[in-house]
Amino acid sequence: MRPMGAQVRALTETDAEVWWTVRLRALREEPEAFGSSYQEARETPLERVRERFRQPESFVLGAFEGAELVGTVGCFRRQGVKERHKATIWGMYVAPEHRGHGLGRGLIEQAIEDARAWPALTQIHLAVTTVNEPARRLYRSLGFEVYGVEPCALKLGERCLDEELMLRRL
Repeated sequence: MRPMGAQVRALTETDAEVWWTVRLRALREEPEAFGSSYQEARETPLERVRERFRQPESFVLGAFEGAELVGTVGCFRRQGVKERHKATIWGMYVAPEHRGHGLGRGLIEQAIEDARAWPALTQIHLAVTTVNEPARRLYRSLGFEVYGVEPCALKLGERCLDEELMLRRL
């Protein structure tokens, strides 16, 4: 179910700069939601950002309202022989002014659909901080189940954030 007026598509190297702008905004405004920090990420050269789009069995999706990139999510397949049956969703973000219209659901649904194309993939994993109730609700509504909790997975100053480890079997 794609939100009215929204387009979700795979991003390419040509989208790297606009994606990086959105990614840095996400890291700056939502530090509790990401393992990466804004302070470290802002020093990353754009060429290294472009490399992300050249990785095998990996993609980054973007949600567009008109020409504006307003949401993103990434997914990669594990590469080890014993782990190739698993993929990981990362970096889910929708700009606050565009939330509540189904863009997040559309991004995750498209990520699941695209990951299904990888032969012999049987499960998709993600991690979400326990303080991010809207994301936790979304993932559960799309069939993700909690299989564990990592205590103090992220640390913001002296504050510890636990993460729920979730998976969806395909």
